[in-house]
Amino acid sequence: MIIDDQYYDVIIVGTGAGGGTLARKLAPTGKKILLLDRGDLIYRESSELVDTEIFKKEQFHAPESWYDNEGEPFYPQTYYAVGGNTKIWSGVLQRMRERDFEQVQHQGGLSPAWPLNYQDFEPYYTEAEQLYQVHGKIGADPTEPPHSEAYPFAEVDHEPLVQRIGETLAQQGLHPTHLPLGLGDRGRTDAEDTGVSPILNHDNVTLKTSAQVVALHTNPSGTEIKAVEATIGAQSYLFLGGIVVLACGAVNSAALLLRSGNETYPNGIANRSGQVGRNLMKQLLSVVVQLTSGANSGAFPRTLGLNDFYWGDKDFPYPMGHVQNSGGIFQDVIFAEAPPILSALSRLMPNFGLRQLATHSIGWWLKTEDLPNSNNRVHYVGNKLRIDYTANNVEAHDRLVYRWVDILKSVEQAQPNVFNRTTHPRSDMPIQVVAHQCGTCRFGEDPQTSVLDLNCRTHDVHNLYVVDSSFFPSHASVSPGLTVIANALRVGDRLIEQL
Repeated sequence: MIIDDQYYDVIIVGTGAGGGTLARKLAPTGKKILLLDRGDLIYRESSELVDTEIFKKEQFHAPESWYDNEGEPFYPQTYYAVGGNTKIWSGVLQRMRERDFEQVQHQGGLSPAWPLNYQDFEPYYTEAEQLYQVHGKIGADPTEPPHSEAYPFAEVDHEPLVQRIGETLAQQGLHPTHLPLGLGDRGRTDAEDTGVSPILNHDNVTLKTSAQVVALHTNPSGTEIKAVEATIGAQSYLFLGGIVVLACGAVNSAALLLRSGNETYPNGIANRSGQVGRNLMKQLLSVVVQLTSGANSGAFPRTLGLNDFYWGDKDFPYPMGHVQNSGGIFQDVIFAEAPPILSALSRLMPNFGLRQLATHSIGWWLKTEDLPNSNNRVHYVGNKLRIDYTANNVEAHDRLVYRWVDILKSVEQAQPNVFNRTTHPRSDMPIQVVAHQCGTCRFGEDPQTSVLDLNCRTHDVHNLYVVDSSFFPSHASVSPGLTVIANALRVGDRLIEQL
């Protein structure tokens, strides 16, 4: 074991949307910051892949196995690199709706209120949109919450086919809107190029890659983290710091706390509440595909969203969720997890290869909030990391899918020369898709029912914070990325006050 001879003011474990953003926020303070990431610096993004490379799933999967409810192993679709999963995200950066912060009755149960409200996050949403260069347009979406400032950049134009679909939807009384997209000079912004790379020339910032953090070590009373243990190559290191921040993703942050248990914390560090790892959420996520007569590039961004059924409709008084186009299938990493779709398309178009299928179709992602359930959890069985997850709020999601398929049929009737089929293959994302994971270390004011306080510091350990999506007490039907970024900026302000 090597003890690093430096003492750091802040140690951040993970460099994705939470950790990378927090590092960018703290770097100008001049305080010594150590970034630890188990991945490497990879400048190539998923948007730069060549066509069918997107379907080589192993490059987007973690190198270790996790285990499902039945104890069966699977390889999760989670990316270990500087920038984390933002290296393979779609770049859609949406604000949660105002009501998402309140208690909401769903068909499947209650979505609990957050201990903070939308206005507490609004200034940080604005800061996040500026930092990640969000292109968008306010006004078309009836569920859009109030903005104190406009988006910093204009909306991204739709692909011609998507534009025609949007026009037809509007003619039918719906409200298609331009999705807010984080776009920089090299395409989609991510936590590596926006958060980490701009600060690597700071003398006070140190990045160590291929550094897998294996344990946290507390003082004897358990009131503070004294050291972070990491493996780099074949060597073990101890890093010492004043403040330790976890940003490994909701699954891996919880797993690190659980496997760091000691005499003071026999059930895992900061887990006196027994809540670490519980209430895992990851949204109900399905893709529905339309087949087209003409070809498209297969490489265009997601640009069109629709929230007309976010809070339900006249036939269903409960929230259903959000719809957005998948973008070009050749740029959609999650789509690679939808083999039922590919087999269905192959049956419908038997003479088409993968490239032809991808360029003669358009996908639609449908997302519905799943509800916190303490039995949906991350925990260890022996040395195996187990993900117990059973989907809930399923009827609301099915209704969204059926409602959307009916709308697609009406679009096809209005444009008979554009679409050549009435069949709409559907695929639900399997357990290995954990793209929108959250909720395993919820924040709150009561240490008996939450892991973190309102500033995302653990109730039990006064120098330990968590700034990834673990802190969510409930999910929403929009992507969590922008809220994670905004929260990291919010927590950054609190840490700057301390530093």
